[in-house]
Amino acid sequence: MSASSKSVFLLGPGLVGRNVVDLLLVEGYSVTTLVRRESAAAELQKDGVKTIHGTLANSEVITKQTIACDIVFHIATADDLPSVQAVLEGVKFRAQAGQQTIYIHTSGTGLFGDAAMGQYKGERVYSDDKPHDIDALPDTAPHRTIDLTIIRARQELGSRVKVAIMIPPLIYGIQHKYKRLSIQLPTLARFALKHGYAGQVGEGRSVWSTIHVLDLARGYITLLHWLEKTSAVTVLENPYFFCESGDDIAWAEPIAVIGQALHAAGRIKDPAPKTIPEQDYKDLFGEFTPLVVGSNCRSRATRLRQLGWQPREKGVLESLRDDELPLLLQETGEFNGYTGVAAS
Repeated sequence: MSASSKSVFLLGPGLVGRNVVDLLLVEGYSVTTLVRRESAAAELQKDGVKTIHGTLANSEVITKQTIACDIVFHIATADDLPSVQAVLEGVKFRAQAGQQTIYIHTSGTGLFGDAAMGQYKGERVYSDDKPHDIDALPDTAPHRTIDLTIIRARQELGSRVKVAIMIPPLIYGIQHKYKRLSIQLPTLARFALKHGYAGQVGEGRSVWSTIHVLDLARGYITLLHWLEKTSAVTVLENPYFFCESGDDIAWAEPIAVIGQALHAAGRIKDPAPKTIPEQDYKDLFGEFTPLVVGSNCRSRATRLRQLGWQPREKGVLESLRDDELPLLLQETGEFNGYTGVAAS
């Protein structure tokens, strides 16, 4: 079946998803997205994307659109169970009608974040060609409830669905056309602007793997093409795919870049990083702050590289300094911590 005859339903046409949409359109796929705002719908429609109005809470809408499509991407958030259940209901309906579905869900490497609190570099590195290491994670690990729901449905449906779970690390970078920012590093920069210093959890020694948003978008397309041409039996062997640049960084490194850039812009008095007191975690990610910007999360995208995918965008520190911080410094308004939904 040619790309032009395949229909895609994509949840989450934001920082990551919008770039995936663009790549799908270039290849001739018919794309429908779920959108909350009329302005977003107008932008997408202008590029030839079909839109349906709704939120992740609109389960009936999501199920109905899943039934109508051959391929589903869930890139909106790693932690919304009702929307995932709605997708799976649509997938099951299609299976009962003899239609196979490709479902690519987005999780995140917070799955295996530790309790380092920025005090040390973790030596454990997970690889996606070793699914048993991921399956051994506790059911209480971040994102795991959602992932297990998908895996159980996958086992039930067998060859009637091809499921993959993309597990990205720290996402950074911008697509200049849309000027959307990522989450973790910009949130730390906004915290610095509000509190007057570049803050880190503990000593900033914990390490995360990283991926540029455009490399990640290409990773999704590489994964899609593999699912399209691979037998359902083979797909069942391992649902996990990491996507990382090979550039692991200690949190102290981007914090130092943030301090230097904001000091040079005259926005903070001292560029030196400082440890964030726990009472101020409310201005970051609340109780999840130590996990999101203070843990160790290291991964290797062995499987995508075997499929020919390679990262090609600039590194995380260069991107932060040259692309994200200049855009962020144009923002106005009060900042009170991150409150949106995240891909990971």
